[in-house]
Amino acid sequence: MKIIQRKDMLNFSLDSVLLANFVTLNTGIKTIFDIGTGNAPVPLFLSQKTKAKIYGIEIQEESVDLARRSVAINHLEEQIEICHFDVNEVGNFFPHSIADVVVSNPPFFKFSESAIINQNDALTVARHEVRLNLEQLVKQAAFLLKNNGYFAMVHRPDRLIEIIEVLQKYRLEPKRIQFIYPKVGRDAHMLLIEARFNGNVGVKVLPPIYAHNEDGSYSDYVVKCFGKEMQE
Repeated sequence: MKIIQRKDMLNFSLDSVLLANFVTLNTGIKTIFDIGTGNAPVPLFLSQKTKAKIYGIEIQEESVDLARRSVAINHLEEQIEICHFDVNEVGNFFPHSIADVVVSNPPFFKFSESAIINQNDALTVARHEVRLNLEQLVKQAAFLLKNNGYFAMVHRPDRLIEIIEVLQKYRLEPKRIQFIYPKVGRDAHMLLIEARFNGNVGVKVLPPIYAHNEDGSYSDYVVKCFGKEMQE
């Protein structure tokens, strides 16, 4: 697998690898959407696990170019389609209730108008909720999902309560949560959460993921998630 990246833009990280390994995939999954696909790491990783059609939605033109080149260099044009538009306008491009699965590795940080940041900077848009906030993301995921479809994302633990409240507002019932820790003895720094559209109440907290060993090397679990050696 090859992923084309640029040093001045947000590149794929462990978040994307863990998300692709976390989301529910089965033979009934035919259509997947990745909201805020960036340079398409999640669709590329998912393509190794499923034959489903995968749509990656991305607003930033530079990221769209990188994503399409990565898809092409891996000869996955038939399976992965990169779409260039604002996900808040997804209804202009796709009908509702089309997706079996929606995934996202979204901007983690809330945006303040008083913050001293470049709102047009590619890294800012990728990391901060400048053009897509949590509620907008969940609303559009619910629009796309079929009944009982899956929505999975990676996010920050300090926003867990807000995440659950927003999910339930849009009829997405949390079903699985998994916390990610840098290493044993440290606080969780990421979480994975999966919900089902119009799903029944009842959530399972999965065993923790430790990203690194004490010596700083990747844990066995992370090495297994990466699979074949990645080439940039």
